[in-house]
Amino acid sequence: MTNCVLCNEDLKPEEGHLVWCGDDCRIILVNDADLPGFCRVIWNAHVGEMTDLNHGEREHLMSLVFAVEEAVRQVMRPDKVNIAALGNMVPHIHWHIIPRYKNDAFYPGSAWSTKTQETPAPILASRVQQAGELSAAIREAVSRLN
Repeated sequence: MTNCVLCNEDLKPEEGHLVWCGDDCRIILVNDADLPGFCRVIWNAHVGEMTDLNHGEREHLMSLVFAVEEAVRQVMRPDKVNIAALGNMVPHIHWHIIPRYKNDAFYPGSAWSTKTQETPAPILASRVQQAGELSAAIREAVSRLN
């Protein structure tokens, strides 16, 4: 689909970076200054709903989502992990995996709500450093799926 931002695999550096890519899916570490460690698992083909996938494809996609969650928990040590597949703005299957903390910019709301606070700079810097280690942890978690 030509107007779908997720069909375009050319990721701009300001959007994030590609962590892993397979035949059906890819994993992106999103460049979000307020939410270091925010990842997306994206189905490569333009498909709108999970039930458009066959059972094996669904299992494959969700195994990747869970592998990313595992790596995020291990590396980022969040208070909670939010997993969401909204697709209201971009009707292309993709899952958000977002480490959340009681002192993050949006707590207690969703990552798409209005900022409620500023994360203290030293804490945010530490999380950015941790997120730098996340790509390798995700690739390791995905490799254990095979």
